[in-house]
Amino acid sequence: MDKVSPDCPYPGCFFCVMKEGNPSKRRASILKFFRELPSQDDDGQVLPISGLWNTAMAHPNDPEFIELGIFECMVALIWKGLKNRRWLSHDQNIYIPYYAAHIIGSYTMNMEEFAESAIHAGVTPPLVELLRGRLTWVEQRVAVRALGHLATYTNTFPAVASHSEILELAIQLAMSSLEIVYSHFYQYADRRLSYHCDLLTRGMGGVEMESRKAEEWASQLQCWSLQLINCFAFKPEFLPTICKPEFLVKLPGMWGGLVNENSPAGIGLLRTICHHKLGRGPVASCPGIIEALCNIARSSDDWQYMAIDCLLWLIQDPSTCHKVIDKAVPALVDLAEITNLGDHKKLGDYIVNVLQECLQSQGTGRNTISNHVKELIEELLNSKQRLKWEKSMPKEDLHIKQAAALVVKLEGNSLFSSGNIAGAASKYSEALSLCPMRSKKERVVLYSNRAQCHLLLQQPLAAISDATRALCLHSPLNRHAKSLWRRAQAYDMLDLAKESLLDAILFINECSQSNDPDLSLRQNKVPDYAERLVKKQMRAAWLFREAAIKHGGVHGEGDAGDIYGQESDGSEWETASESDIGNDGRAEMGDDDDDDSEWKNEDKRKDKYDKVTLKGKI
Repeated sequence: MDKVSPDCPYPGCFFCVMKEGNPSKRRASILKFFRELPSQDDDGQVLPISGLWNTAMAHPNDPEFIELGIFECMVALIWKGLKNRRWLSHDQNIYIPYYAAHIIGSYTMNMEEFAESAIHAGVTPPLVELLRGRLTWVEQRVAVRALGHLATYTNTFPAVASHSEILELAIQLAMSSLEIVYSHFYQYADRRLSYHCDLLTRGMGGVEMESRKAEEWASQLQCWSLQLINCFAFKPEFLPTICKPEFLVKLPGMWGGLVNENSPAGIGLLRTICHHKLGRGPVASCPGIIEALCNIARSSDDWQYMAIDCLLWLIQDPSTCHKVIDKAVPALVDLAEITNLGDHKKLGDYIVNVLQECLQSQGTGRNTISNHVKELIEELLNSKQRLKWEKSMPKEDLHIKQAAALVVKLEGNSLFSSGNIAGAASKYSEALSLCPMRSKKERVVLYSNRAQCHLLLQQPLAAISDATRALCLHSPLNRHAKSLWRRAQAYDMLDLAKESLLDAILFINECSQSNDPDLSLRQNKVPDYAERLVKKQMRAAWLFREAAIKHGGVHGEGDAGDIYGQESDGSEWETASESDIGNDGRAEMGDDDDDDSEWKNEDKRKDKYDKVTLKGKI
């Protein structure tokens, strides 16, 4: 290939080829370049590969390079790196297998016809070798990404599935990825491979940035492994391989972290598994999963609906209902006031219908419903019947009920202020029984106030239940600041760090937008009590925590700050009963009285709401 630019010292330079003005000559030169590159041993080969990498990311739907043989070229380069370690260690060739696999993944993530071309070019076998760990975790990350894209399409999935080891490798990688990255890279900064550091930071950062990016890449390695497994989970014949207890029990804890919040991760795979009858049995029989699903279903996480779907499918399946009903029903009852959640319209009504059918189908033997569950469902059905009755009531009668509820609520506030917490909780319950069902704003306040009472009475489960009901009633959904904070504290009492962290961050977000002077962040300052809880839970929910404990990086709770960052001060975090509720640190109820405008004008509400992402605030 003749060089084009007289200033370029490299014959056949890719960048010079790309400047060729004649389209037919340009295509011919690119075709020749792709064919000859794998057989060349010249220095500087990484430069055109990195250029192709940039092009693939910027224009993944452009067919030109696909037609000219880029997949065949990348396949040959990966094989060369796997088979010729001398070449791999020369110059900067160590980067080439990573870039080659990344290019394959970028060109196959959107276009099925490109994926078909990649399969015909033979990309699967070398990607599988990278997935095995023949090189390092960095290459595993881009290999599992590319295989996940290939497995997404109907026409290319069989080619991926024909390699029987891929599923097993992906499962092992999903379970071990965080430990691999921690022990092979994060733990010892002075032992990090230089090309790993360069790839992570593009030469723009030091040790601290490398560590942050390593956490992000480790999360991606795990989440992309789960995405690949999810493609197999849609096929019932692969469920026996996937639904092994040692793997299922870990799925709820695979959540992507704050660095990868856009991935459904473990809960997304659980939803796919629960969609099949063959998958529901193992899930229902696996200890701990149902409790985790209930926590996610109650959460304000973006993937809340996935956990709700799982619980509903498990309840509706006669073969699994008896295994999950005692734990699933309380969570679903708490969620019955949800109107719409994402694409799920009238979700609360659907939950009520499912629970009603469950109650009506109760029988003997293993399908028997416990008295507690029966009472919960009947109470829910009675509340829905009460709503129907209230629609036919005269307005004067409703106003009387509203006034009576307000009086009882104020009595509860007075008891709370005097220290009679149990008495206050009882009054809030009485007010709820009087308060009209359609007066949602006031019911939000009553549930939230009762949740605070449960906190002070050391009843975190009851506090979570009431705070969740308040958040479901609130408009917009899951955005009542004080309920978020109270539930965050309740989760903290139960050592549920991830759930507490998400609620605490959303609480801070809501405070930043609130017009309430008790909640608004003056001068954009995060409340000290919220900052302390977020710091604590970020350490406890740190993606590498389990791996760090195993490898000696963390020996216990007291050592957590040594690896994730020290506290800004040396103070201990208060117990939930002592934590701050208002901006001055006192647990108080009177600050909710500004919501009494519900009685005067139920229609005066703010309709606009701009969601702030968790990642943005952190």
